[in-house]
Amino acid sequence: MSNYDRNVAKRLDKGLEMANFRWGLIAPVVNGLFPDESAAAYYRRIAENPIKRPDGSEFHYKPKTIERWKSRYDQYGFDALISKERSDRGEVRVLPDAVKQYVREIMEKYPKLGSAQIFEMLKQEGLAVSSVRTLQRFVKSERKMSANTNNKDRMAFEYEEFGVLWQCDTSFFPYIIEQGKSRRTYLINIVDDHTRMIVAAELFYEDNAYNFQKVLKKACSAFGICSMLYCDHGSAYENKQLSMICGSLGIKLIHAPIRDGAAKAKVERSFGTAKSRWIYGLDVENIHSLAEFNALLVDYVRKHNLEVNKSTGQSPIERYEVSAKHVRIPKSQEWLDEAFMNRVTRLVRKDATISIKPYLFDAPKQFIGQTVEIRYLPGQWDNAYIMDNGIHYPLRITNKNENARVKRDNIYDIDYTAGV
Repeated sequence: MSNYDRNVAKRLDKGLEMANFRWGLIAPVVNGLFPDESAAAYYRRIAENPIKRPDGSEFHYKPKTIERWKSRYDQYGFDALISKERSDRGEVRVLPDAVKQYVREIMEKYPKLGSAQIFEMLKQEGLAVSSVRTLQRFVKSERKMSANTNNKDRMAFEYEEFGVLWQCDTSFFPYIIEQGKSRRTYLINIVDDHTRMIVAAELFYEDNAYNFQKVLKKACSAFGICSMLYCDHGSAYENKQLSMICGSLGIKLIHAPIRDGAAKAKVERSFGTAKSRWIYGLDVENIHSLAEFNALLVDYVRKHNLEVNKSTGQSPIERYEVSAKHVRIPKSQEWLDEAFMNRVTRLVRKDATISIKPYLFDAPKQFIGQTVEIRYLPGQWDNAYIMDNGIHYPLRITNKNENARVKRDNIYDIDYTAGV
């Protein structure tokens, strides 16, 4: 990626941060979850004091400004919340997200490891850190946060309807042998807060962002769109693409405190129930493919949703049938497919190509020299396209040998015998 592309990507990231910040403020109004007597009263209340922005600064917004963001969202969707002009001035230097996540994993596995030792481990993994002091400050902050979390005063809670809050997480599941190779499986699970219903679950060989997106899409297709999504800080749940997807769907994305599994008690309990009532009595050695394992999971989920829950005194499906009247249904399957497309920006080169690792794509030549937004599904490159003013312009993987045989309008015939 060129320096120009990197600068464009950085500006887009800052714009998306502000868009998510704005969405967080207007989401209660969009979803009808504000406690005030009116939307105007809500705007006045949250604008009474300065609001902390993504860059750490505080700003005193006017109620009309927040109301204007809501109006833009209603007219044009999540994209309307992205600032058209962005500046990098005043940016605070912090550890990259990938480094933070890796450090958290090390600290969880080795609680007594010192910052200097963690620094050496990062160097061995090729993860850059500006200095040991920067790492020390982060480690100290994480340990302080962890101590505060362990002493947190908790209260049991439950939302009053299906679809208000979905809790999601990933759990390690047993190894299975497929085609002679032993591989770890991961269960990605989404549970409704009110009903305890498993709205979607699937086993994978990898715990990554796109696999979670597939499970979330499955849940939205089957049961409608939730108002809030409650996740942890894993890389599958804290990433730019998921933020954009939730913004497009009108979902408020919430992250639980770091290393605080009790904050997502319902989904954690769902994992425990699955292991004690299903996995521990399952002959895993006789499962020889992920497809076979997922077929067994479908049967388990169906039984789980029909069984009476001790906490509620009803089965999840019974609670769902009573309380699912106000769930938002996707406008259409095409609309839902569009919302779940990943997005990146790229500069179209002079040879009308675009690079998205690991491929090079041919783009329509009218976009040469322009920075465009590309939408795609990872691994499904035949569906990649440029989005421009609501129009799709399909991309295709570059075939240089084939392109060499294409006649171009601006190339003249050359007399190779001249001068012989």
